[in-house]
Amino acid sequence: MTDRHAGQGRDALTYRGAGVDLDAAEAVVGRIAREAARARRAEVVGGLGGFAGFFRWEGQVLLAATCDGVGTKLAVALECDALEAIGRDLVAMNVNDLLVHGAEPLFFLDYVAVERLDAERVARVVRGMADACREVGCALLGGETAAMPGLLPPGGMELAGFAVGWVAADRLVDGRRVQPGDAILGLPASGPHSNGFSLIRQVVAAAGARWDDPLPGTGRTLAEAALVPTRIYAAAVRRLLAEFDVRAMAHITGGGLPGNVPRTLPEGCRAVIHWGRWAVPPLFRWIQRHGPVAWGEMARVFNLGIGFTVVVPAVQAPAAARAAADVLGEEVPVIGRIAAGPRGVAFDPPLGADAPPRSDPVSRS
Repeated sequence: MTDRHAGQGRDALTYRGAGVDLDAAEAVVGRIAREAARARRAEVVGGLGGFAGFFRWEGQVLLAATCDGVGTKLAVALECDALEAIGRDLVAMNVNDLLVHGAEPLFFLDYVAVERLDAERVARVVRGMADACREVGCALLGGETAAMPGLLPPGGMELAGFAVGWVAADRLVDGRRVQPGDAILGLPASGPHSNGFSLIRQVVAAAGARWDDPLPGTGRTLAEAALVPTRIYAAAVRRLLAEFDVRAMAHITGGGLPGNVPRTLPEGCRAVIHWGRWAVPPLFRWIQRHGPVAWGEMARVFNLGIGFTVVVPAVQAPAAARAAADVLGEEVPVIGRIAAGPRGVAFDPPLGADAPPRSDPVSRS
């Protein structure tokens, strides 16, 4: 495995250069929102842009629905034969989006497309889905398996998932009660989850590395660190909702903290994220160094170790962090605060192109 210092002999890599344009993705959302509005029913609550869609079912009951995939992490999972893990990822990506709004997951459906049907391979993926659904307490209601010869490459596969849950309208967590002075908890990620793999794969290739190369200081290979299944936050979120005044949550997926935390903030509220409140995991430091990838770009692409955020009143933050840590089995830091200002995210200290965030955690209170 190549082990050279970042920046020697190669320009910094970007997500756009790896084929994913986040700015174009935002433009697409704006365009399709206009089209979706033409198919609206009176029962629809809210619009596009949240982590789930809502449909008023009966009285105060809102149905919440999500749809997601696992991105190009699937290419690495297929290469490394991590089929059960990628099935779990598919459930996690959808269920976590329901949890953002306080919704209780009810059922999950899947779509599995393959180049040619192989019962054992498909069964292994579905086994991972079933295990994840059992953990969450939702039903694996059904799905569709389709053979796509001539469309997918030999051995190819594509996955999509759909989750439905419910929440009482007066218990919906939508960020409207967030106010300056509130605290932001950062629930640890298990790894890169299911985002940024187009850039990860580009870095691995550009560095001349192999997936079975060791990731220094971890006792894991690159593949093992990258393919850890997406953490499911159901148990932690349920406890926080039961015991604390949860005002907003965010699932940190594509777009990182800057792209996801503002999605549930009201106008006039800005998230200030403090570097140094958590240690950035070794895989992300390896990616940044071997790309090289500027830290500003890293923050836009990856979760950098924080997979889910929760906004609570500052006075409740220490107890809420301890409660979440009890469930997750690892420390939950207070990573920032809500300030007055235009909706968005600011980093303190500001992100530099090559200066990494501090790795020595500071006070969490």
